Amino acid sequence: MFLPQSQAAFRTLRKATPRVRLFFINKNAYSTQVEYKPIRSVLVANRGEIAIRVFRACTELGIKSVAVYSEQDKMHMHRQKADESYMVGKGLPPVEAYLNIPEIIRVCKENDIDAVHPGYGFLSERSDFAQAVIDAGLRFIGPSPKVVQNMGDKVAARIAAIEAGVPIVPGTDGPVTTKEEALAFCQKHGLPVIFKAAYGGGGRGMRVVRKMEEVEESFQRASSEAKAAFGNGAMFIEKFIERPRHIEVQLLGDKAGNVVHLYERDCSVQRRHQKVVEIAPAPRLPIEIRDKMTEAAVRLARHVGYENAGTVEFLCDESGNFYFIEVNARLQVEHTVTEEITGIDLVQSQIRIAEGMTLNELGLTQEKILPRGYAIQCRVTTEDPANDFQPNTGRLEVFRSGEGMGIRLDSASTYAGAIISPYYDSLLVKVISHASDLQSSASKMNRALREFRIRGVKTNIPFLLNVLENQKFLHGVLDTYFIDEHPQLFKFSTTQNRAQKLLNYLGEVLVNGPQTPLATSLKPAEVTPHVPTVPLDLSPEALEREKSGEAKVTAPPQGLRDIIVQQGPEAFAKEVRSRKNLMLMDTTFRDAHQSLLATRVRTHDLLKISPYVAHKFNNLYSLENWGGATFDVALRFLHECPWERLEEMRKRIPNIPFQMLLRGANAVGYTSYPDNVVYKFCELAVQTGMDIFRVFDSLNYLPNLIIGMEAAGKAGGVVEAAISYTGDVSDPKRTKYDLKYYTNLADELVKAGTHVLCIKDMAGLLKPESARLLITAIRDKHPDLPIHVHTHDTSGAGVASMLACAQAGADVVDVAVDSMSGMTSQPSMGAVVASLQGTPLDTQLSLNDVSEYSAYWEQTRTLYGPFECTTTMRSGNADVYLNEIPGGQYTNLQFQAFSLGLGDFFEDVKKAYREANFLLGDIIKVTPSSKVVGDLAQFMVQNHLTSEQVLERAEELSFPKSVLEYLQGYIGIPYGGFPEPLRSRVLKDMPRIEGRPGAKMEPLDFDKLKAELKESHSNITDRDVVSAALYPQVTNEYLHYREQYGPVDKLDTRIFLSGPKVGEEFEVTLERGKTLSMKALAMAADLKANGNREVFFELNGQLRSVHIPDKEAMKEIRVHPKANKTLKSEVGAPMPGDVIDIRVNVGDKVEKGHPLVVLSAMKMEMVVQSPISGVVKKLEITKGMKLEGDDLIMVIE
Repeated sequence: MFLPQSQAAFRTLRKATPRVRLFFINKNAYSTQVEYKPIRSVLVANRGEIAIRVFRACTELGIKSVAVYSEQDKMHMHRQKADESYMVGKGLPPVEAYLNIPEIIRVCKENDIDAVHPGYGFLSERSDFAQAVIDAGLRFIGPSPKVVQNMGDKVAARIAAIEAGVPIVPGTDGPVTTKEEALAFCQKHGLPVIFKAAYGGGGRGMRVVRKMEEVEESFQRASSEAKAAFGNGAMFIEKFIERPRHIEVQLLGDKAGNVVHLYERDCSVQRRHQKVVEIAPAPRLPIEIRDKMTEAAVRLARHVGYENAGTVEFLCDESGNFYFIEVNARLQVEHTVTEEITGIDLVQSQIRIAEGMTLNELGLTQEKILPRGYAIQCRVTTEDPANDFQPNTGRLEVFRSGEGMGIRLDSASTYAGAIISPYYDSLLVKVISHASDLQSSASKMNRALREFRIRGVKTNIPFLLNVLENQKFLHGVLDTYFIDEHPQLFKFSTTQNRAQKLLNYLGEVLVNGPQTPLATSLKPAEVTPHVPTVPLDLSPEALEREKSGEAKVTAPPQGLRDIIVQQGPEAFAKEVRSRKNLMLMDTTFRDAHQSLLATRVRTHDLLKISPYVAHKFNNLYSLENWGGATFDVALRFLHECPWERLEEMRKRIPNIPFQMLLRGANAVGYTSYPDNVVYKFCELAVQTGMDIFRVFDSLNYLPNLIIGMEAAGKAGGVVEAAISYTGDVSDPKRTKYDLKYYTNLADELVKAGTHVLCIKDMAGLLKPESARLLITAIRDKHPDLPIHVHTHDTSGAGVASMLACAQAGADVVDVAVDSMSGMTSQPSMGAVVASLQGTPLDTQLSLNDVSEYSAYWEQTRTLYGPFECTTTMRSGNADVYLNEIPGGQYTNLQFQAFSLGLGDFFEDVKKAYREANFLLGDIIKVTPSSKVVGDLAQFMVQNHLTSEQVLERAEELSFPKSVLEYLQGYIGIPYGGFPEPLRSRVLKDMPRIEGRPGAKMEPLDFDKLKAELKESHSNITDRDVVSAALYPQVTNEYLHYREQYGPVDKLDTRIFLSGPKVGEEFEVTLERGKTLSMKALAMAADLKANGNREVFFELNGQLRSVHIPDKEAMKEIRVHPKANKTLKSEVGAPMPGDVIDIRVNVGDKVEKGHPLVVLSAMKMEMVVQSPISGVVKKLEITKGMKLEGDDLIMVIE
């Protein structure tokens, strides 16, 4: 060993003297006449992390480092890490640039290079390259050309192994170049066999074949991969040994013929013959087998005259027999683990040996080389393990590595903004851990990998973590079947990547505008609503109760829900009826904002005020907060999960019963469903936190109502059957819906088992006198039945009507907090509370609490300016008694009229609504029947039709779909039957449904639906399945949106709707204790060639940027279309790559799984299969075309 002073002296000699012949005499008096020539500069004929690895060794030795790079790699990190760098292969394909021997030699000669290091891959095992380097008067840092040739030739290597007495596996005598030769060998020797590239390694061009019919196809694919990777498609075939361990021995040899081993590595954790995780030394390998194996490796190396670094690979079976596979006459990817356990720098050793130093002079005698502890290497690649390890390319939006004691990283281009190209290997970074034992080393590796944050491309880190936590791995029980026999390794917890997804959403809003349609030109207010504080009882008594396991000091007081949970629906109904005061249901959380703000209020704002409501309004009858239109709108426009809304509200309001709107057999949809869908929906709703089901039918059709009641009751919910009110029971001229009609219907619902009876006055038609008559009549017949009245305040008489209901015997009436009341919403909570103070019906609510509650919503309402009903509706209107438009529909109808260009004709629409109602038979009007009337009314106004003209021309007009389906019977049968002759004239010979629509529908197969959803989406839950059963397309689009943009429901409302201002700082709380700090910095003015615009943000103080397609600008440039992920008919590229084969033509019939196209990327070929059966309608690709991920390949009908 040299002293530090000697090393410094030799660095000086290298710089001063080109060639010096020196003789070395060490303390053991060993001498040699090997010529020593110091190396002053090294060119690395490679790229990526191995190039950087060699550069670092050069720098430590005082040697100049030189890089070469392809045209595609001009921004790559390896060229920046070198002292000098030169482009090679300009105009050539990416891989060929690094295979261009003449140009690499030219760079060496023109720039006074002393030596060339080949790295691994590319030219590292090409003997002609080694010879060209030497012929040019340069030094090749590796074995001699002859050894490279013989060891790279599988046949010559086998012969050498036999001569050296090393056991071998039966195989072909020479390279095989045709599928016929391959088939003949297999037929002669039997299966299984393995195809291996004759002129390269690394798992490229390797296939195991176990079926004779797969021989030809596997040979062609393997040969094609080998040719792409190594320039020669010749294959070597040998018998495949089952259940082997793949163990390799690291060697170093010098020019004097000395050879040592640096112990072994276990490379058994492989996939597709590609090493994934390597361990040194091999765990659980008996010492006697290790000794035999290392001795055989050294013997073979000496036999062939091996010098420099190399590896001898073996297969070791369960009995301890081992067989020679091949020699890798180069440095290997996994050399790092050997360096860690031996403390020997293999790259520096390579360079010193190339200079002429002997192993003895380097202090590398066998007895001095000892393993210490265990090292593990994990290859982090840009491959998607959830998608069959398809290569993933793109831009690294985020890169944060795991580091710390015992962790080493070897990487290149691992920084935010780096581009991962499809042209080269998918290796991103090698992570190496070292500790005293295997379990400790695995623990360090696990921790380091969990610290990584890589965004923009998929990586195999989730898979690596599963490997590291596998008990067999941790105990070193390994063979090459390890991955294949552990399918649980492929069960991943999907990384949420929430922050980056939110940045993509914000970028999308900034570049392309709001992602939910805005109904008016009003902007969301720049206000942060004040949330009133929640009382906290810190008295000694309260703290003692918490300590003993009772209610926490933060828990709200008890409410009526405790009775539902503890005693059931019947006890709840009895308690409600027993109370003498008037009880209130608050609709602020649902119907109020449906009526005033187009149902657009988001979970984000509902949750903020929820704790206050729980503490201050615990004696409410219920909160109406779910169901009806909120379900559809949450998914379709707010991009949030309605189930999560219910669940999160329940966490914050555990004491007040929740009430939802259930459309009978229509659940929360707009059509009929199989009965089991309604039952499943109710079951899941109760499990998620729902208590009371207000069950109604849009036509008061009893069969539909009863299905909903039975479903809600079976799920354990409180059944509140609702009678939808229309007409006027105080007007003797309105005879269709008279008092008797309603009392008879009430009798039927009581007989069906309702716990509570609701009068659902959805248009606000219940005048005070009508209310007195109706409630009195029902109370007289059913004295023990709780009665609940729901209304809208469209006329302005809502408070008076509700007070009349209370005085007539109603137990519960609906109100909305003051700032969300009036007009088409419910009557004012404050007005009803104040009106009854000091009376026997006193609501027992505090007007001060109502005022604070109202103040929050007054501010919050301004955030929803784009949906504000007052932009088109200035006040209530008593003409509702004429047109009978439901409150929830009134504002929506007004917005629709404006969007259809009928804004100036809204009065005509209201008059037409009345006419349409009578045309259809004077029907009950509530979703979905109200939509039928509304659609017909707008149809009449658009086409300037009177009711007489509609009836006369019914046979020739093209009616809205909703009108046709109503007349066919899809939503039930109206009281008094369908209108004739209109129905017959409109339908002509169209089919009609008799009876309840859902009665004849086949039960939905939930398992099948779940399996279908899982084909397109990850993390599918039962909630998603039920949502898809109700709204198939809307749910599919929502799931795609969630996967692309993450938890957008966590954004503040103004930011969600219109995006942040440039320079604005804001916070996003993802969950308790996890808050992101964000700032919008800038949006690039220039457009990229692919139509993307870069948007810059600051996230938690770090610069981030996202690339967003500018949809408007892209209309002007040609960009390859992307496949629509929501359409199975559109086949997209599963990975970026080149189209090397197209196996179908337009018009061809294909079955599901039929091969369509062969793509090649990162030296891997992939066959794209048809996702469905059908006919190829359109091809969007040509052979040789370069594709990006998700580019449209073809359309199949």
